[in-house]
Order: sequence, then C-alpha cells, then structure tokens
Amino acid sequence: MLTRVATAVVLIPIVLLLVLKAPLYLLSIVAALVALLAIAEFLKLAAHYAVQPLAPATYAFVALFFGFITLASANRTPLVEATAVLYGAALAAALAPFVFLTVAMHRPSSAPGLIAGYPAAAASSFAFLYIAVPMALLIAIRQQPAGAIWTIYTLLAVWAGDIFAYFIGKSVGRHRMSPEISPKKTWEGAIASIVASVIVGTLWMQYAPAISAALLRAGLIERSGGMFGLEQPQLWPIIVLSALVNIAAQLGDLVESLIKRGAGVKDSGTILPGHGGMLDRIDAMLFAVPVVWAYGAWRLMQ
Repeated sequence: MLTRVATAVVLIPIVLLLVLKAPLYLLSIVAALVALLAIAEFLKLAAHYAVQPLAPATYAFVALFFGFITLASANRTPLVEATAVLYGAALAAALAPFVFLTVAMHRPSSAPGLIAGYPAAAASSFAFLYIAVPMALLIAIRQQPAGAIWTIYTLLAVWAGDIFAYFIGKSVGRHRMSPEISPKKTWEGAIASIVASVIVGTLWMQYAPAISAALLRAGLIERSGGMFGLEQPQLWPIIVLSALVNIAAQLGDLVESLIKRGAGVKDSGTILPGHGGMLDRIDAMLFAVPVVWAYGAWRLMQ
C-alpha cells in the first residue's frame, strides 16, 4: 500500500505538469513512450495465448505513427493539429491490418503460412487500436480549445473513480461484480467510483474559469489551454459525461483484467512499483479518453 501511494505521489505532479506546461510535441513524445511500454507488455501477454508477436514491426509502426502526431503537434493552429491527429489515426488504423498481415506472411514460422501469421497480425493490429489510438486521442484533447482543462478533467475523473472503487470496494464491498474476471471488484466499489467521478469531474468544470485564471497567472498554461467566461459548459452535460467517462474507465479496467486472466498473470508488468505495469496504470484511461474526445468533437461542431 505504501509503495502504491508513494509511486502515485511522485507520478501525479509530473503528469499534471506535463499536461499544463509541456509543449504539445513533447507531450506527444511522452505519450508515444507510454504507448510503446504498454504495447510491449500487451505483446508479452499475447505470447501466453500461443501467439508469436510481431514485436519489431509493431514498435516501428507505432513509432512512425507518433512521429506523425509529434510533427502535427508542432503546428500552432489547433484546428489543423486536431484534424491531422484524427485523420492520421483513422488512416493508420485502416492500414494496420494490411501492414501486419504482410509482415506476418514473410516471417518464418513453426506453422505453415497465415495459420500462425494471422493471430500475430491480429494481436499487433489490436494493440495499435487498443493502446496507440487512445493515447493519440489524449493529445487531440489537449489540442482542443481549453485543452489543458479538459485533459486534467479526464485524468481526475478516472483517478477519482479508481481510488474510490479501490477503498470502498475493499472496506464495504460484498457483492462481486465479475468474479470470473476480476474477483476483487464489487458493485459497491463500482457505484462509489461513479459517484466520485461525477463529483470530482463536476466540481473541476464548475470552477474551471477560476482555476484557469490562477494557472494563467502562475504561467502554467497559455490562454488557449484554459476555460474562461462563457466557455464553461452547462452542469447537466458534465454530470452525464462524468458518469459515462467512469463507466468507460471501469470497462477498460475489466477488459485488461480479462486479457490478463486469460494469460494467467496478475500484472502486465513491474515497471511501476505498487501499480504493476504501464498497461495496468492506463487501462481505464484507454476507454475513457475516446469518450471525452468524442464529447469535445461534438462540442466544437455546435
């Protein structure tokens, strides 16, 4: 427990400072490193399913993808940046199966032809969609108007839900939510998680103008990254969004537990003391980020 808390105390300020102060190209590079670490852990899990991962090809494809994202992030026009990220992610997702199947066809295998190549290509394609695309969408959220506020909103909503689910579930949880996938998760913890995300997310957005002004005075954000005056969204959409973000985050946690349970392992890795692997740390975020991004895209079209 102490190790888990100590790791969080060190990492959380670093993450928040990166979101607030780092230029977008640097944030893209960090997102790429996180994605590559998580994908490496995922491919190791895939090996437990008797899949021969296309590791070098997957790393190269993801690195090239984030290289494009980083170059797009160097553009100072938010609309161009956001459009480039969206189109780049869509194009890369469409090309990924063809690229990995082509690589698999030319790789020596213990099984004939695509019998062994198809599962490997499928694992690499899924790794890209499951991990790399949501991490790119996180950069896209940061590029939207008031991007710093919305990015931190996403982080806080997920973190609050995770913390309350853990402590409430551990202390008063009695009814198992999914015992075959994640025996420790309870309905009591899940409900507490939703409530926590709604409260924290709503409070953050209600005080966003004051918080933005304070961050602007401290030199931690540019004006485009904050939220001021009439930019503040209405209350009910934020309450609903916070609930949906939490539900998506809990599904993301369960999906990773399902993958690990099938692989017969407890954690995806050991890189983060007390938290397991990088994939263990971002599993909820991978499902929550697309929800916030979609809301932001809808908001820009209004």
